[in-house]
Amino acid sequence: MITRLSLRLRIFLFFVLLGLGGSVAVGGALWLGYARALDTTPANGFVFAAILSALALLALTAGIWLLFDENVAKPIETLAAEMRVRAHADVSREVDLSSARYLGDLAGAAHAVSEKLILGTMTTAQKVALETERLAQEKERLTALLTEIPVAMILVNPRGQIVLYDGQAAEVLTQLHVPRLNAPLSDFFEAKGLDAAVKQLHKTGREVSFVAEGIDGAQSYSARLKPMEGGGYMMVIDGAQTHMAPEAERPLVYDFDLLTLDAPEAVEDTPLAKLCYTVFDTETTGLLPHKDEVVQIGAVRVLNGRIVPGEVMDQLVDPGIPIPPSSTKVHQVSDAMVRGQPDIAEAGRRFHRFAKDSVIVAHNAPFDMAFLRRHRARMGVDWDHPILDTVLLSAVLFGAGQTHTLDALCERLGVEIPARLRHTALGDAQATAQVLVKMLPMLQARGIHTFGDVIEQTRKHGRLLADLN
Repeated sequence: MITRLSLRLRIFLFFVLLGLGGSVAVGGALWLGYARALDTTPANGFVFAAILSALALLALTAGIWLLFDENVAKPIETLAAEMRVRAHADVSREVDLSSARYLGDLAGAAHAVSEKLILGTMTTAQKVALETERLAQEKERLTALLTEIPVAMILVNPRGQIVLYDGQAAEVLTQLHVPRLNAPLSDFFEAKGLDAAVKQLHKTGREVSFVAEGIDGAQSYSARLKPMEGGGYMMVIDGAQTHMAPEAERPLVYDFDLLTLDAPEAVEDTPLAKLCYTVFDTETTGLLPHKDEVVQIGAVRVLNGRIVPGEVMDQLVDPGIPIPPSSTKVHQVSDAMVRGQPDIAEAGRRFHRFAKDSVIVAHNAPFDMAFLRRHRARMGVDWDHPILDTVLLSAVLFGAGQTHTLDALCERLGVEIPARLRHTALGDAQATAQVLVKMLPMLQARGIHTFGDVIEQTRKHGRLLADLN
């Protein structure tokens, strides 16, 4: 019966209940106070009536607030979050009308808007799909053309950061460091010789040949720098020794937005979309960071609001102790798999290099970071990266009262984790990265634009992580 009433009438009934209940409570208290006054003194009766009526009003107010919160406030918060998901995270599932059944026509209206939005999105998606297919075909032709050129190519912006590298260049870079877009080229090649060649390039405006010395001091390459219009340059490595078959395609990894990259701002003032993120997860021998050990590290990179294809880390780690069968049952990592793999000191250094100059992101970050920080002395590194936690981002967007597990968050945002990848370090890192990419525009739509804004909001929900751990 009540579900047929309008939202305004239902809210009015809450106030009617409060008024009637308050009147009954005060009347009952006065009657009991009067009865007490007949037995004792009038003053005692009035004091008793005042205390009793105050307690009754407080209890009544608390009870009606609980009803209002459960049937009106929470459903409105949930409905608003669901509409944000559909508007900014490209999720097209239907609005859950059952949770908003006491909100009158509000849920129905939200559902209608959502349906209209889905239809418009589908039309736009069809147009985008056609254009994407055309661009993919062009990229395939470009990749096929590059396959015939026996050199490795790296495109560098005016700030000396990598904008593009092909598959052959990726093999060269991998021998020196983890290949990464947005990374300084000096992370891979000795800076003195590289800087001298760049200065000569800028001075003459013509191609410069030089010997690029690897930062490991053990490798050198015959290289050429070619100037580009608008600044920056292309580095061509001749005769690079790689393991790629001659006929194999050389996939390109690139982000041309990096060509016009502005000077870096203080991280707290940097817009969320312009930050570089390293999203990671660990699998461990157990759940106690002070005594258990890491057996696997998985990580992916997010740049300009997009997951960078190919830039992943999937590293098994020898924990130095037996892996309990109960843990292997969860993550499928066995003692035989980690035998001969790097220990946490070496694996931690590799991950530290992979995450250089980025914001580290994890789901329940204090848990994973505790394992790494415990061994920081052995690694010889400082874990001073800015950190974001998707548990707290979920609380900011969907309310602290919701469930914030990775599975719940993926379901809410339409992210699918293949069963074979769940509870693997790389699989969970990829899922967390997809969740992050969907939440970034939602945060901006809520007026949370910079990293500093996010930190200010997530601090309000810090207790969630304490309870989770």
